[in-house]
Amino acid sequence: QVQLVESGGGLVQAGGSLRLSCAASGSFFSINDMDWYRQAPGKQRELVATITNGGITNYADSVKGRFAISRDNNKNTVYLQMNSLKPEDTAVYYCNVDVILDSSTRSNYWGQGTQVTVSS
Repeated sequence: QVQLVESGGGLVQAGGSLRLSCAASGSFFSINDMDWYRQAPGKQRELVATITNGGITNYADSVKGRFAISRDNNKNTVYLQMNSLKPEDTAVYYCNVDVILDSSTRSNYWGQGTQVTVSS
């Protein structure tokens, strides 16, 4: 099994910054893509940013130029640096990882979510 532990959420004023972390632990062979999603009240969960095992990144248009995703493969951890935060960034943020468990098994896991609240 794989466990994901998120941290770094909180309350911040508009224009401020937060850094989210998501650490994977357990028994697995490797990790492929690592993603951050978010879900605001009354809205569907949306993909915010993704990073491949090779470090290729992609972002939702709404966060381009403000958010940066990175990963430390030695620590099996993905980060989301969020700058110039806006009230519309308020949501629960979830990490999602695509894991190779063994030579024939691939699975996907979600973190528990961390609340980010941006006040105006």
